[in-house]
Amino acid sequence: MEYVIAFIVGGIICAFAQILMEKTKMMPGRIMVLLVCLGAVLGAVGLYGPFSEWAKAGANVPLMGFGNNLWKGVKEMVDEKGFAGIFLGGFKNCAAGLSAALVFSYIASLICQPKMKKH
Repeated sequence: MEYVIAFIVGGIICAFAQILMEKTKMMPGRIMVLLVCLGAVLGAVGLYGPFSEWAKAGANVPLMGFGNNLWKGVKEMVDEKGFAGIFLGGFKNCAAGLSAALVFSYIASLICQPKMKKH
């Protein structure tokens, strides 16, 4: 049953993003930022934790989970280091994911050719 719940919740989050792309003039980058910020805000008000426990990977894998993870790291580091934790906490919690994204996107850029028109 956990897989079904995760699949449905992840699908609803992705459908929400798709509806925003189709029905508004928002660009995909802004929708991505909106989802990350929404996850951080829901984590800050204490709603994302119970939602995450119930939905498992359906809530933790999409961008909302990334925003919540950033929030948790910032909160921990602010409690530990004060103001500097605002800048350190997000990197502490998300270092592996950010590093993987950078490495794999660089590898993809080496393998794939852009389809830009040459002038």
